[in-house]
Amino acid sequence: MEKLRTLIKELENKIENFELINPAISSSSVGWHIEHSFLVINVIIEGLKKSNPNDYKWKFNLKRIYVYSINKIPRGRGQAPKRVQPQNNFSPESLKNHLAITSEKLPELNNLNPHNYIEHPVFGKLNVKPALKFLFIHTRHHIDIINDIINKKDNINRSAE
Repeated sequence: MEKLRTLIKELENKIENFELINPAISSSSVGWHIEHSFLVINVIIEGLKKSNPNDYKWKFNLKRIYVYSINKIPRGRGQAPKRVQPQNNFSPESLKNHLAITSEKLPELNNLNPHNYIEHPVFGKLNVKPALKFLFIHTRHHIDIINDIINKKDNINRSAE
């Protein structure tokens, strides 16, 4: 959980760059990646809370084993479900508000039954521990993309367009 908190703090530190975009790295802005990360964390926490731990049953999933083994999501392979695709109407203030909501929800993970689970579209049912690992891998994936956007010299500031 502390690793995820550290990544959330890192996202917070990137908010000032929310308008930067580099199409060679991603068609989405830094702000989109931050908002998407918060949406995913919040949707997973809510899904875990609503699940019935008695319905959880582990099932073999090769893609999950691969991603969890290398601790990395290969770039350009996934498509975010609609409910975690941000609208492009975010600002530093809205990102900070979403950060506050996410930070408030995070401790709720400590009160869950270990067999509460979410149904991931690629990895199948993930109970609390694997869901936390997914959140870490996923958030770090987007931070890596954000860092690449920020560190490239040919990035574009949307307000300058």
